[in-house]
Amino acid sequence: MVEPGHKRGRGAADSPKSRAGQDGKPILRARAPLRISFAGGGTDVSPYPEERGGAVLSATINKYAYASLVGENGGDIRVQSLDYDIVAKYHTESDLLYDGELDLVKAAIRHMAVGRGFGLFLHTDAPPGSGLGSSSTMAVTLVGALAHWLRQPMTNYEIAQLAYHIEREDLAIKGGKQDQYAAAFGGFNFIEFLGSGVVVNPLRVPQALVNELEYRLLLCYTGNTRLSANILERQIAGYVQKQETVVEALDATKETAIALKNALLQGRLDDFGQLLHRGWELKKRFDTAVTSPHIDAMYAAARQAGAVGGKILGAGGGGYLLLFCEFEKKHHVARRLEEMGGQLVEFGFEWEGLQTWEAPG
Repeated sequence: MVEPGHKRGRGAADSPKSRAGQDGKPILRARAPLRISFAGGGTDVSPYPEERGGAVLSATINKYAYASLVGENGGDIRVQSLDYDIVAKYHTESDLLYDGELDLVKAAIRHMAVGRGFGLFLHTDAPPGSGLGSSSTMAVTLVGALAHWLRQPMTNYEIAQLAYHIEREDLAIKGGKQDQYAAAFGGFNFIEFLGSGVVVNPLRVPQALVNELEYRLLLCYTGNTRLSANILERQIAGYVQKQETVVEALDATKETAIALKNALLQGRLDDFGQLLHRGWELKKRFDTAVTSPHIDAMYAAARQAGAVGGKILGAGGGGYLLLFCEFEKKHHVARRLEEMGGQLVEFGFEWEGLQTWEAPG
């Protein structure tokens, strides 16, 4: 439970940085990158990967989830989340009840068996529900920060697996397995989901190819976030019921991820763009709510202006639209999207995954 009369807001006096500056205690920081999923999303959502095996091609970008932690002498835990505009204080582990407020934080603390007081300051570079994996990335950041502070050595696989367990099993948040592993490892990865196991295959993409991707890709916020849980519930139900449309779309999506990986490694970027389009057409067959009239209109306008292919990131329904453009027409695509209310976001690719470090007080 939250301390009665607790404040909600962004007051600087509540942040670990300001308290550390007053008492000289070191600040532990952690960050993990958000991700772009090019293809294969949906095949990482149980029970599909356990039964048929899944595969995802993704890359992390220079947008992050952050955590700052400062140890305190007492046993209280103070948490400030800028994303949810919440400041909360917990006295004992029994206060860490799952009630819909900061449950991700509570679950991480309970799993890591902290046993002492600290202050925690959290924020991300993209809103929850945007399709960039911000919730899972924050889970990885929290586990990484607590592991560093408690001096508990953990591999990237262990951190990603615990973050997955916290989200999908403890808190029963619907979703797949790719985001936690992308955030923990960073870079371009072809991630395979084989039964209950996960194998992360880092891809050695030449820097010139990465530069060209950054030059020809557009990331556009469509103006609204979405609740992915309902979309995923219907997708899972369709697969469990062996609806032919859903099963065939998931199988073809996995094949598209493999084809996209090959096109990327071989430098066939025009094929890469066409495969993005193919993947988007398949994804729309998972559930009718994956797209919307507004998204369809933006995508059609972008294609008419010079986009080769693209997709909505995440489960769908809103968030960020990723587009691969003909280089000489990218500015036309950008202008058309802005005319339709889209907000273009500059980004670059990030090769590092989870990082933790200590800053002076």
